[in-house]
Amino acid sequence: MSRPTHVPVTTVTTSPRDTKALDAPWPFTGRADELELVRRSVAAGRSGLVVTGPAGAGKTRLVTEAVRGADCARVAGTPETRGIPFAAFAHLLPETVTLHRAVHLLSGVRLLLVDDAHLLDDSSAALLHQLAVHGRTRLLVVATDGVPAPDAVSRLWSGELLPRLALAPLPREDTAELLTAGADTVLEPLTVDRLHRLSRGDLRLLRELLTAVRQEGLLVPVPGTDLRAWRGPVPVTRAVRERTARVLDRVRTEERETLDRLAFAEPLPLDPDLDALDLRTLEDLEAEGLVTVDGDGATRLAHPLHGPVLRAAAGRLRAR
Repeated sequence: MSRPTHVPVTTVTTSPRDTKALDAPWPFTGRADELELVRRSVAAGRSGLVVTGPAGAGKTRLVTEAVRGADCARVAGTPETRGIPFAAFAHLLPETVTLHRAVHLLSGVRLLLVDDAHLLDDSSAALLHQLAVHGRTRLLVVATDGVPAPDAVSRLWSGELLPRLALAPLPREDTAELLTAGADTVLEPLTVDRLHRLSRGDLRLLRELLTAVRQEGLLVPVPGTDLRAWRGPVPVTRAVRERTARVLDRVRTEERETLDRLAFAEPLPLDPDLDALDLRTLEDLEAEGLVTVDGDGATRLAHPLHGPVLRAAAGRLRAR
């Protein structure tokens, strides 16, 4: 059966990914200013917006909330289809189509939401760029910082075709509100601080940590209150291990040795006489963003989750 050769002006169905976002166990919390900015950017007469930020910062949740109830078409990039032309737009386009024809067919779409734009195939990225150039379709584009993206996607904001909202990690106050909203237990402030520090605004990681802490019985009552406190180590669950694979799965022995030393004794000084840290190895780890060195030469692990995970993964003899 051939695909249709035209696209209706109003096209939106709720995909499984939409349902997952809308049915998330935590309510949408914080980001009031950002939410209003996104809504204004896709209002009539506007060209749209690019929303960027680190993985897990809540970009998709924010834009989903912003277009709730609106008629829009939605596409998303995926790693598996980056080599297939127009893969992201396959449900909106005929089976065989040129770039010029694709732009014409989508020119009637009033609002287009493009999620994970950094994963678009080259043809889809070029189509998105041309839609921005023509300016007939309001575009709401989501991309993750720190990962490679097609040039046609990054030129959306670097070439000033669309304004850009760089989403910062969720602040501590909003994290506390998120952990409290709809929860059957109230966490003590120190536990909230610990979860916020370890997750660094990554909401998916925050949820995974809290779930693991609950499942392993690490939330204990605070005497004389109705609060719960996290007592004990960081649970090294499969999800946490996946997030920390960059430090746990080092191929070079000297890199893992350096990371373990820092996990048990950070900060360590850059002192050649102490022979505690190999400078060449440190340079490689710093280039990968795994360690930081301050102005005084004190060396630390770059992510606060890495130390607890490395310590938990070490055996007793290794720890000694």
